[in-house]
Amino acid sequence: MPALAIILLIVGVVLLFTGLFVEAVKFLLWIGIVILVIAIIMGLLRYIRRGTRT
Repeated sequence: MPALAIILLIVGVVLLFTGLFVEAVKFLLWIGIVILVIAIIMGLLRYIRRGTRT
């Protein structure tokens, strides 16, 4: 599960920068933002679940 979050984060950052630098593929900017948000949510959920275990 953590590997998936890391992969999503990397892909999101790459798509974000690609969308910023290439005007013709502006939709990649939005896809990158969505993937980054999903990766952040997954990371937060993992952190919360780890914190509730005793």
